[in-house]
Amino acid sequence: MKLYDSLSRTFKTLPQGHDAITIYVCGVTPYDTTHLGHAYTYLVFDGLIRYLESQGGTVRYVQNVTDIDDDILRKSADLGLTWDELADRETAQFLADLRALNTRMPDLYPKASEETEAMIDIIERLVADELAYVRNGSVYYHVASDPNFGKLSQYDYATMLRTANERGNHPDDPNKEDPLDFVLWQAAQPGEPTWPSPWGAGRPGWHIECSAMAMRHLGPTLDIHGGGADLLFPHHECEIAQSENSSGQRPFVQIWLHIAMVRMEGEKMSKSLGNMVFIRDLLQQYDADAVRAYLYAHHYRISFEWNEAEMAAAARRSATWQRALAHEVEHDDEATVSTLADMFHHAIQEDLNTPTALKVLDELADGILIGQLGQSGQAALAGLSRTIGFRLAV
Repeated sequence: MKLYDSLSRTFKTLPQGHDAITIYVCGVTPYDTTHLGHAYTYLVFDGLIRYLESQGGTVRYVQNVTDIDDDILRKSADLGLTWDELADRETAQFLADLRALNTRMPDLYPKASEETEAMIDIIERLVADELAYVRNGSVYYHVASDPNFGKLSQYDYATMLRTANERGNHPDDPNKEDPLDFVLWQAAQPGEPTWPSPWGAGRPGWHIECSAMAMRHLGPTLDIHGGGADLLFPHHECEIAQSENSSGQRPFVQIWLHIAMVRMEGEKMSKSLGNMVFIRDLLQQYDADAVRAYLYAHHYRISFEWNEAEMAAAARRSATWQRALAHEVEHDDEATVSTLADMFHHAIQEDLNTPTALKVLDELADGILIGQLGQSGQAALAGLSRTIGFRLAV
């Protein structure tokens, strides 16, 4: 299977020859979940993992939950809840939404709040190697000390700083040596939850959480790491810097897989903007197969705008597949079915080309309904669709 690697900007073949394919996907910050943009990211990875497993591969899949974060602290205060009450409530809703979408659940689902020891271990090594510094109980990664910083995004300094500032960086922090330096450990603030550390009570920075959880549970080099395209910088850039410099192992990730944004009203669908289509609401009108068909009609690297008419068309499409499976058939054409199955596999194996794969399912369904394809066509339609997460009933 070939996938587009965001770091090398080339198509790379998935590594072979070891016991399990290791995949880490950045999970949600659970303060207002789950919108369609979330679903798109996790259903793309769901389709990938299901397909790999359907072809005999073994996958070890870790997805984290960032259950302690500035946004959670703000939202919980607004709602009059403790941070962990809000995080637990929204995490439960997110997992229920994933199950309702027929998602293959992660093998491990670590919480950032329970992994601080692994984070501290990484930070101590970075401080010892003078890649990080301590100021007033906080610890920062010193970007200027790392000549490889920026290799994922390939941004210049001004673009990195502007993008980081848009995504939560505090350039005016008086403890920083450089505005772009990012926090590894935050000193305790009044009213915030804290954990003990060698630098005093505090809590971890955002980026260090994923480095620690990924390497602790999957090792220093991962086969695939990904998430939404908005995480490429600064989050994944910072992960590379922390992980490779603390472990000494390069590369940290063989293939970086980034999922394009679902847009609404001209902007990316996001909690901060409030322009969201929630999965729990969408599933009141459409079933999980229809939602998957809508999302898979788009290639994972191309951003698209939410369109309710297209959603309705996706529901009709999946209903046609279902009708084809219930259709009484007599004639059979195994050669044509075999050709179509090969086309489906080729599409998925060439960078998860789900739009083309769905068109193959359409051809199978149409052939069945007009009487050209029979039981072998129905078996292929059911079997192929299930390899990428549909649950059509025979």
